Amino acid sequence: MPSHFRPRVYLLFALLLLAVMLLCICMGSVAIPLSDTLTALVCALFRKPVPEGIARAIILGVRLPRVLLGGLMGAALSLSGAAMQGLLRNPLADGSTLGVSSGASLGAVIALAFGASLPVFSFGGVVAMAMLFALLSMLLIFSLAFALDKSLATNSIILIGVIFSMFASSLMSLIIAFAGERVKTITFWTMGSLSGAKLPQCALLFAALVLCGGVILLHARELNAFAIGEDNARSVGVRVRRVKVLVMLAVCGLVGVCVALGGSIAFVGLVVPHITRLVAGPNHAKLLPASAVFGAVFLMLADLLARTLLSPVELPVGVVTSMAGSVVFVVVFYRARKAG
Repeated sequence: MPSHFRPRVYLLFALLLLAVMLLCICMGSVAIPLSDTLTALVCALFRKPVPEGIARAIILGVRLPRVLLGGLMGAALSLSGAAMQGLLRNPLADGSTLGVSSGASLGAVIALAFGASLPVFSFGGVVAMAMLFALLSMLLIFSLAFALDKSLATNSIILIGVIFSMFASSLMSLIIAFAGERVKTITFWTMGSLSGAKLPQCALLFAALVLCGGVILLHARELNAFAIGEDNARSVGVRVRRVKVLVMLAVCGLVGVCVALGGSIAFVGLVVPHITRLVAGPNHAKLLPASAVFGAVFLMLADLLARTLLSPVELPVGVVTSMAGSVVFVVVFYRARKAG
C-alpha cells in the first residue's frame, strides 16, 4: 500500500475545497448567483474591472477574505491537532494542549483591553501581542518542563501546559473585570469570530501554514514511529527530543497565529482528526494532509452556519464549532468504545 495519497485523491481534495468555498461565498444574508461570484473572482484574478450589477464589495471585500481565513484557520487547527495527537499519543490532545492557545489569548485580551495597535495594520496590535505571548508561553512551558524532566517527557509538558492554561485564564478574567466599555468586544472575541477578515490576515496565516505546516508534514514518518512509543521510536533512529521540539514549535506557531486572528475556536483540532482517521487511517502521511482539508471544510461550513442560522444576527463561529464538535466527538467516542 502506498504511503501517500495518489494524485487523483489530491485532485478530489482540491475540487472539494473549491466547491465549499464557492458555496460559502454565494450563500449568506444576501444570496449571490454562482455566475456573478465566478465572474467577480475571475476579474479579480486577472485584474480586470468587475461588470456593473455584480456585488463586488460583498464578494471580494467581505466574503472572499472571510471564507479564505476560515479555510486556512480550519486547516491549521486540524493539522495541529492531528500532529499533537500523534506526538503525545493522546486522543484528547489538540493544538491547545501545550497551553500556548491560552497564552496567545491572554496577549490578545491585553491588546484589546488597552487598545494596542500598529500604524500599518489595524489588526497588528492584537496579532503582535498574541504571537508574542504565544512565544513567551511556549518558552516558559518548555523551560519548566525541562527543569522538571530533562527528557521533556510528554506527561511533564501536558501537566505544565494545563497549569499554565488555568493561570492564563485567571489573568484574562481579571483583565476583563477591569476592561470597562471594552468588555463586549473582548467577550465576543474570546468566543471566536471571523468577522472583519482581510486579505493581509489571510496572507499572514497562509505564510504560517506553509512554514509551520511544512515542518509538521515533513515529520509524518517520525510521528508514525511515535505511535508505538518513544522508546521504540528512539530504537528505530528517531531523534525523539529534536522531533518533539520541532513539531511543538510548529504547532505553537500555527495556534498562536490562529488565536490572534480568530479568537478561541474550540474543537476543530480535537474532532476533525478523529473523523479523518476513520477515513484515511492512522498513517500520518495520509492523515495530516487529509486533516488539513477536512478541517478547512469543517470551519468554512461552520462559519456559513454562524452567518445564516439566525440571520441577520451573526453567531460567533466558536459557538457553532463547540456545539457541533461536542456532538460529533461524543458519537465518535461512543463508536470507538463500542468497537473496542
